[in-house]
Amino acid sequence: MAEGGDSSQEKTEEPSARKLEKSREEGQIPRSRELTTTAILLAGTVGLYIFFGFMTSKIVGITRHNFTIPRESIFDPDAMIAYLSTSFYDGFVSMFPLFGILLVASVAGPIALGGWLLSGKAMAPKFSRMNPAAGLKRMFSMKSLIELAKALGKVVVILGATILLLLALQQAMFRLSDENVNTAIVHSLELSGYAAIILSAVTVVIAAVDIPIQLWEHNKKLKMSKQELRDESKDTDGKPEVKGRIRQLQREISQRRMMSSVPDADVIITNPTHFAVALRYDQDNMSTPVLLAKGGDRVALKIREIGKEHKVEIIESAALARAIFYTTDIDQEIPSGLYVAVAQVLAYVFQLRTYRKGKGERPPFPRNIKLPKDMQFD
Repeated sequence: MAEGGDSSQEKTEEPSARKLEKSREEGQIPRSRELTTTAILLAGTVGLYIFFGFMTSKIVGITRHNFTIPRESIFDPDAMIAYLSTSFYDGFVSMFPLFGILLVASVAGPIALGGWLLSGKAMAPKFSRMNPAAGLKRMFSMKSLIELAKALGKVVVILGATILLLLALQQAMFRLSDENVNTAIVHSLELSGYAAIILSAVTVVIAAVDIPIQLWEHNKKLKMSKQELRDESKDTDGKPEVKGRIRQLQREISQRRMMSSVPDADVIITNPTHFAVALRYDQDNMSTPVLLAKGGDRVALKIREIGKEHKVEIIESAALARAIFYTTDIDQEIPSGLYVAVAQVLAYVFQLRTYRKGKGERPPFPRNIKLPKDMQFD
């Protein structure tokens, strides 16, 4: 018993849909800081490279505008405020494209892995995080060891990429000394831009390694034990005894509703003791007889008792009773294969009513009722 209890507490089962949904509501979704960092670095370096000329021209224009102030404007406070406003506006316009790209990257990076989520529970303060003991435990946990390994890996990857990049660009850097100042400045900026883009692209490798790790850790954190799955099933679907009681009440309600329809039947066909089916046929409003009630054993007995109480005609036909019982649901029309057999019984019942009113002769009981082979049940 103890061994089984221990094994049931091992979190070996994949998280259920409810557990995943609940964790998402609490703000627990997989996130990769490396993916976000990569997105921001790449977007920033590429954006800086694309908009460098635009930004440079704007900054140069701001500088010229502010260093060529007329003498009379220097002593005019209103003019200085106008210069400041213009400079601020031009500076904002010059940086807006780059800031816009960085904003999009900072939002798209986290969404790319865990999707969009705004959870108040995730932003709520947790005093457990202020516990020094818990903090020390986190510092010396397996997760901290993995983070340390990732940090060392990043250093090795970036350092290796930097060394390879310097080796690849060393000839181009040496040639800068042979160029004039203006050309050398332009080429050095181009080399710096290429180097920044390449080193930012190297972080894709780090993110590609980090993403599976984050997904694995998130899935491991949400794994459930078999007992947790059973408890969740009980909470979601209800306890078996409660569900059984609900089904019992539903059957009782359905049976009472079914029994209330028996007095409206035109005929009850019996087995004679094991089955009973109650049929109704309105020649003016129905094209086919409808099954009002059916049952076996005690239910069949109850149907016969109600039928006798309300003077519903009871006919014994074992084969036909079984056929209707097994092929027709409550409030459904009888199948076409039973039309002829049921028509014989209803014709007998309607003729018997006429006879009891003192009209005509007593009809013969339909004893040779034939059924199709696929409608015969033992």
